[in-house]
Amino acid sequence: MERIYNFSSGPAVLPLSVLEEASRGVLGINGSGMSVLEVSHRGKDYEAIHYGAGERLLRIMGLSQEEYIVLFLGGGASLQFAMLPMNFLTPDKTACYVNAGEWGKKAIKEAKLFGQVHVAGSSEDKNFSYIPKQLDVNPGSAYFHYTTNNTIEGTTQFATPEVGDIPLITDASSEFLSRAMDFSKFSMIYAGAQKNLGPAGVTMIVMRKSFLETAREDIPAILSYKTHAKADSLYNTPPVFPIYVTGLTLKWIEEGGGLAVIEKRNREKAALIYDALDAYPDFYEPTVIQKEDRSLMNITFRIRDTEREKSFLSGAQERKMDGLKGHRSVGGFRASIYNAFPVEGCVALAEYLHEFAERGVRD
Repeated sequence: MERIYNFSSGPAVLPLSVLEEASRGVLGINGSGMSVLEVSHRGKDYEAIHYGAGERLLRIMGLSQEEYIVLFLGGGASLQFAMLPMNFLTPDKTACYVNAGEWGKKAIKEAKLFGQVHVAGSSEDKNFSYIPKQLDVNPGSAYFHYTTNNTIEGTTQFATPEVGDIPLITDASSEFLSRAMDFSKFSMIYAGAQKNLGPAGVTMIVMRKSFLETAREDIPAILSYKTHAKADSLYNTPPVFPIYVTGLTLKWIEEGGGLAVIEKRNREKAALIYDALDAYPDFYEPTVIQKEDRSLMNITFRIRDTEREKSFLSGAQERKMDGLKGHRSVGGFRASIYNAFPVEGCVALAEYLHEFAERGVRD
C-alpha cells in the first residue's frame, strides 16, 4: 500500500515496521490462537507485553525500577490535568505552573479546582510565541508543572527549570522520547502515546516512588495514582492494544540506538524545514521567532499573503502531503514531524516550500 507523508499532529505517523508487527498481532499473538485484541489483560500472553513495555520505557529513560514506577492509564493528558492536582494539591497548598500555551492554560484551570495556583511564568502576552525564561518559583509549592512542547504554538522549553526541592512535573505529550534528557530531575512525567509512541488511548505516567507516597488517599479509587500503582495499572482493564503498540515502538527506539540517535535525526529533519522557511522571510512567517524556542516536533508558520493558503494546501495534497493545516485556534500551517516521520518527507516539504515561494515571487 502506498503511504503518504502524514504531517498530522496526532494521532501521528508510526514506524512502518511497528505497524507491520502490530498487524500480525491483531491476527494472533504468541501462538495463542487469539488476537492481541482478544487476550485477557490478566493472562500470560498479555503479561509479558504489559510489564515489558514499562521496563523498556524506564531503561530508555535511564531510570531505575527501584526509584520509579510506570503507569499506563486512559483519558489522555487532559485527565492528568485534573488527576495530578486531585492527588497532590489541597486548598491550603499552592502549585506552580508555567503558562506557555493552550495546554498549560487548561492544566492551570483544572488545578484551581483543588488548590491555589501560582503562575511562575507566562508568554500569553505575545500569543504564546515564545518560552518564558524568567521563572518566579514559589518556595514551598506542592509541585512545579510545565509543558515541554507546545503542540499548537510550536514552541519547546529545552532547558529543564531549576526548582530546588520542589517536585518537578511535566506534560511531555507531544515530544516524549524525542530527545535526550536527564529524566531523573523529574518527580513525574506524563504523555499521551499518540504523538511519538503509539495509537490514541493510553497515557504513560512515569513517577518517582517517593513522590507517589505523598499522594492523597481521600479521593475516588479510580482517580488515585496509588490505586493504579498498587495494581500495576491493572485495577481496571487497561488499553491493551495501545500498550502493545507502544511497547513495539519502544523496542524500535531502543534497537535503533536510543534517544541520542533519535534526537540527532529529529534536529536534522527540523532544520530542513526551518531553513526553507527562513530563506524567504518576505514570503513565509515562522510563528516562533526566537529560534532557540522552536519545536523539533511541531513546526508552525504562515504565508504572509493569506490568499495563497488554499493554493499551498492544494499543492501539498497533490504531493501526497497531509495534515499541514494549522490548529483551528491559531490558523496558518503546522508540520508535525514526530520520531517516526521519515527524513524524505521533510526533504519533500522543504523542496515544496522553496518551489512555492519562488513561484510566488515570480507572480
